[in-house]
Amino acid sequence: MTRAMTESQAMEQWLLTEGRKTLWRPFMQGVRRYGLLRPGDRVAVCVSGGKDSMLLAVLMDVLRRRGEIPFEAVNLAMDPGYSPENRRRLEDNLARLGLEYELFESDVFEVAAAQREHTCFLCARMRRGCLYGKARELGCNRIALGHHYDDVIETTLMAMLHGGQIQGMPPMRRAEHFPGMALIRPLYRVREADILAWRDRFGLEFLQCACRFTEGAARRETVSRRQGVKALIEKLSEDDPKVPANLFNSVHRVDLDSLVGWKRHGERHSFLEDFQEE
Repeated sequence: MTRAMTESQAMEQWLLTEGRKTLWRPFMQGVRRYGLLRPGDRVAVCVSGGKDSMLLAVLMDVLRRRGEIPFEAVNLAMDPGYSPENRRRLEDNLARLGLEYELFESDVFEVAAAQREHTCFLCARMRRGCLYGKARELGCNRIALGHHYDDVIETTLMAMLHGGQIQGMPPMRRAEHFPGMALIRPLYRVREADILAWRDRFGLEFLQCACRFTEGAARRETVSRRQGVKALIEKLSEDDPKVPANLFNSVHRVDLDSLVGWKRHGERHSFLEDFQEE
């Protein structure tokens, strides 16, 4: 038995025992509550090389092999222009976790870096498009991303503070340009602190963003808006530990009767619609 198999088996046992409350149970709650998987689904689990997507791949692999929901999964990894060192780390981690994978290459980093503005937005959009295309090529009808609980509440608050709108991050949504496909977020109810604890428990080292543009920005010690919102939530939580849960629950309990305006399927609506007949 290889070292990778031994370690992956030990990790599975840990996830179903010591890590059951913090990782496995929230993961399964998200899958079941939001109806993320159906019998017969074929899921492209997108593995970027970071901690979140790596844990997602492990959890999805355990769920698939346990047979609780009959589905197929392909761990889909893209090399958007990684350095040889970062690509090697990605592949080494996949092997260490005992995960089979499909790896393909793209020039996303090169194209995005050539743009002077909105580089990160363009990079994310292009990466998503490449992943959808490859997933469809592999016969998948679901694409799974590693966004977690903290991503949800940070995105919600960022939209209000910096975007001037109330906007959440749904656990599942249809792919606009790929009919028949849906994006799912199985880590929706998993806290980032618990993902970090899993990483540290097994001494794993993952990629961050790994693009040259972001690495340069990090050396200049710039602070992103998301980092600022994360710090704000942490600060507010010191006075009221319920703040993260309240933010998370807010997107589950939207009171449309109290809103002035909202958008549904691209169409804008106003509270004045209730007074049109009068």
